[in-house]
Amino acid sequence: MAKQMEKPEWARVAEAFEASGQTQREFALARGVRLSTLQSWVYRRRRAATARVEPVRLLPVQVATAPMASESVLEVMAASGARVRFAVGTDVAYVARLVAALGR
Repeated sequence: MAKQMEKPEWARVAEAFEASGQTQREFALARGVRLSTLQSWVYRRRRAATARVEPVRLLPVQVATAPMASESVLEVMAASGARVRFAVGTDVAYVARLVAALGR
């Protein structure tokens, strides 16, 4: 009968599996451990790693209205740095095609 492993030992086994590059079945056979037990400890390790991720912080915002301009103009800045200014009400499909062409 195989020696019982303690929690810290299983944590190290799960960590070794992650670094091994083997499938869970290959690793379990090579180490002489039960596949289902290995799977359980790998799951626990991955779940604990996910839990350590810092939670998303939401910040308060305040919506302000823009001052009214005599002429309403919108601007799109392409990833290349090119700027396209157009009047409110311009066909959106036209603007999209223009920005896509500038991005090429």
